[in-house]
Amino acid sequence: MTAPVNFQPKAIVFDLLTGLLNSWTVWDASIPSSERHIASGQTWRKHYLDVTYNIPGHTYTPYEDLVRRSAAEIGLSSAAPMSLIKHMDDIKPWAEVPVILEQLRKQGIKLGVVTNCSNELGHRMISNVEKIVREQTEDKEFTFDVTVTAEESGFYKPNPKPYQDALKKLGVEADETLFVAGSSGDIPGASNVGMKVVWNNHVGLERKNNVLPLREGRDLKEALGDTLN
Repeated sequence: MTAPVNFQPKAIVFDLLTGLLNSWTVWDASIPSSERHIASGQTWRKHYLDVTYNIPGHTYTPYEDLVRRSAAEIGLSSAAPMSLIKHMDDIKPWAEVPVILEQLRKQGIKLGVVTNCSNELGHRMISNVEKIVREQTEDKEFTFDVTVTAEESGFYKPNPKPYQDALKKLGVEADETLFVAGSSGDIPGASNVGMKVVWNNHVGLERKNNVLPLREGRDLKEALGDTLN
């Protein structure tokens, strides 16, 4: 399903770890070679998502604890989460992201990030994205307008509060805003607060609910569609 051609948002809010970043390869690389018969990085990451989305009320629990818990529950040792947390700075944006963020900024669209992450790790990774955009484009002063972490909000997505916090900081209404989901749970989460939602489904995740995004793409350009001028 495609987004309405005439919808040009005042703001776009992104999921960080899948909507903007290719975090999946780092999860895979963090599993010791001696444990790769137990689970793949994708299996571990999917289980982490399930653990996070099933927290009662989605109340914030330290992100690093959930990473460790999800690893232990599928039989991985503590070495895997220790390696993952250590190498979070190695996570890079999807290849198309820097140019697209530059283009959206030229269009005058406010840009924000809502991430299910701790303050420390979230802001570090967002700073890395900003640095890469500045290095790879002509926008040498690029920064996001707003960042909201789960720790700051007190809740994990898809609880409404992180999305609402971003809207308040951006100074826009929900129906003026497009949310770029990275995982299936973000689709009803952002939709329920009134945002229009597209899904950057780079890794081909299965949809786990009946709420459809306006558009689903296998890269950010395809997901944004007509929003890009």
